[in-house]
Amino acid sequence: MNPAVFISLPDLRCSLLLLVTWVFTPVTTEITSLDTENIDEILNNADVALVNFYADWCRFSQMLHPIFEEASDVIKEEYPNENQVVFARVDCDQHSDIAQRYRISKYPTLKLFRNGMMMKREYRGQRSVKALADYIRQQKSDPIQEIQDLAEINSLDRSKRNIIGYFEQKDSDNYRVFERVASILHDDCAFLSAFGDVSKPERYSGDNIIYKPPGHSAPDMVYLGSMTNFDVTYNWIQDKCVPLVREITFENGEELTEEGLPFLILFHMKDDTESLEIFQNEVARQLISEKGTVNFLHADCDKFRHPLLHIQKTPADCPVIAIDSFRHMYVFENFKDVLIPGKLKQFVFDLHSGKLHREFHHGPDPTDRAPGEQVQDVASSPPESSFQKLAPSEYRSVGITILMNF
Repeated sequence: MNPAVFISLPDLRCSLLLLVTWVFTPVTTEITSLDTENIDEILNNADVALVNFYADWCRFSQMLHPIFEEASDVIKEEYPNENQVVFARVDCDQHSDIAQRYRISKYPTLKLFRNGMMMKREYRGQRSVKALADYIRQQKSDPIQEIQDLAEINSLDRSKRNIIGYFEQKDSDNYRVFERVASILHDDCAFLSAFGDVSKPERYSGDNIIYKPPGHSAPDMVYLGSMTNFDVTYNWIQDKCVPLVREITFENGEELTEEGLPFLILFHMKDDTESLEIFQNEVARQLISEKGTVNFLHADCDKFRHPLLHIQKTPADCPVIAIDSFRHMYVFENFKDVLIPGKLKQFVFDLHSGKLHREFHHGPDPTDRAPGEQVQDVASSPPESSFQKLAPSEYRSVGITILMNF
């Protein structure tokens, strides 16, 4: 018979305290550290990943660490599958190649990824456990509204871009591709779907996807590509959801500057839809090949008075077209000239060739001078970039975007 073991009262209290602490202390989740070896595998296999790009020397990065870890703990309890939601981090000092790959210049920066694809819009909300957790819950919510009756189509919000998928069944490769595209582009379009008997009248040639543009006059467009090819489906829907000419606002200005492309921008009065339509049509006609090298934008003259003043214009001069190269701003001479074939295209080409910059400093190029015209060295300088002020502020770490100059 084993002898009895007696524990003194203080020792017993200590043991009970340790037991209670062990039982009730939540299990903390280890934040995944990303490097060049594992980043692609981890992000590609994650339905949703929130990545904290940080620098150890940054005080605000240090402040975010415990908040980020606690938010990860909260979300892991709701989404326990390791690939449902991943909270990860990148030490940008140790992995400057990764920071450069994702164009990280300020710390901390929180980027959202879906199946390895980085979303355009980084997280700009509050740096709190609740805000981060709510943000992930929102990202995990179903981005597609299911239609129960085709009559619902008649009451769609036609101010939005609507993408409607008609499928025989939900459990299909066609719908899974559609669902994946919707999870990426749901901020740009409204996604809807119908199944079975409800969708049957629209499935006369099989599953299909319809795009309904804003307004009631523009005709619907039908997707004719492979329903199971993600890249082809994504590119078609993205082309419909993300307009060629986007509006710049104080809310999205920083995001647009982070794309790093010069702006070709139309300043117009809010109710001047005619000038906007002309600009949109001419950009599509003359500059579609420049998509990816220039951001085509339009802005409210009243809201963006400061950039107009920067180029010696006022709202009374609108509509005005200008280029902001992030170094200087250049004005298109006369808005009406936009209708001259190739005129707007030449304006953009002159930016790429450096001609706009040269002519501001030295006058017209020799090939543009009239015969016998005397050469003069014009000591002038184009206005400095105005929209560069919308780029990430050095104070962004504390959640402030400096827009006071506007």
